[in-house]
Amino acid sequence: MKISLIIATYNQPDSLAKVFQGLSLQTVWPDEVHIADDGSTESTRELIDEWRGRARAPVYHHWQPDNGFLKTTILNRAVAAAAGEYLIFLDGDCVPHPRFVADHRALAGRGWWVQGRRCFVREPFVPDFVPGRTRLWSWCLRGRIGRPLKSLRLPFPIVLRDQGERGILGCNMAYWRDDVVAVNGFDEAYSGRGMGADSDLGCRLYNLGRHRKFVYGRALVYHLDHPIMPRPHFAANRARLDEVIRSRKTRCERGLDQHLAKEVHRI
Repeated sequence: MKISLIIATYNQPDSLAKVFQGLSLQTVWPDEVHIADDGSTESTRELIDEWRGRARAPVYHHWQPDNGFLKTTILNRAVAAAAGEYLIFLDGDCVPHPRFVADHRALAGRGWWVQGRRCFVREPFVPDFVPGRTRLWSWCLRGRIGRPLKSLRLPFPIVLRDQGERGILGCNMAYWRDDVVAVNGFDEAYSGRGMGADSDLGCRLYNLGRHRKFVYGRALVYHLDHPIMPRPHFAANRARLDEVIRSRKTRCERGLDQHLAKEVHRI
């Protein structure tokens, strides 16, 4: 099974550097890495170029001009270019556990998509968090990590199998690429941050007949906390998502198919 890891980022080079550090510690590497960059400045490009030389897999940088929050568009471009049969999505402020990719590989199954969980590195301590060196137990006991139980890789995963809307998070999820193509990827009609596009994709896959593995204790990520961004379009996005759930539609109109002919798909 060929795996493509897709990392979304926007002007957070310090956080992205820690994500790359976490990636360098993986026991199993993805077959390729795609950085979905929603308009970052040159410092992010320089960081990616630096890490490209250290990576154990090809690293592709997809960039678009900064014209507002258009994460769905750049994610669709990355999906269109990805050659993997299986797509793992990670945000550029979420550091993966060393067995993150290996866990997602083990959890993959036809007819399912996977939702992993996250704990939180509290904002004042983010500069001191060093993947592979930070003693997580100590940080949990000292209150430096929020939701500490979600920071622990368990001897066996706790897997809830459902079609629930609760807990859908784009920062740690995985899908079969042909399932994402079948529902036309992310809906680019969603505006702004917060509630919307990630839940929409998951719900349209439910409507397609897929189910979710909601996983605790495996495929862990450590979210590097930052100030909460405004969400002015929350109500409109919520209404759009409610309509997807009500209508049980599977495909969005403004989605992946706009990019499939433009991006190079490597088999």
